[in-house]
Amino acid sequence: MADTIRTGAVHHLRLTVTDVQRSQDFYTSVLGFQMITPLPSGVLIGNGTVMIGMGPAPERPNPDDRFDENRVGLDHLSFTINSREEIEAAERLLNERGIPNGGVKDLGADFGFYILAFRDPDNIQLELTAPYG
Repeated sequence: MADTIRTGAVHHLRLTVTDVQRSQDFYTSVLGFQMITPLPSGVLIGNGTVMIGMGPAPERPNPDDRFDENRVGLDHLSFTINSREEIEAAERLLNERGIPNGGVKDLGADFGFYILAFRDPDNIQLELTAPYG
């Protein structure tokens, strides 16, 4: 019997959002995801590598609730892109669309990649990651 469970890449994520259509529009128009199928209470979108299910929170007591990475659970989602040139182009696109972001950051040789952080309409922190070279 194995001592650990061998896992592969992330298959899918499920996000609880305040407005499914608004979130779907953001992920498809900004990050290039495509609609896969409607779900009984939401949608399933994908980019060929990962799928994201989105659905409303059931009976949320606070309609103004927003994501907070300081609570237990998800901190952020990071998507790989191919190069520094692509991450710089992504920063320009976010700026053109008025989407606040942290600018491209070089994490140094120990990590070997650049990041660009921004947030979706529910304040979930998203990150683009581009390798050196």
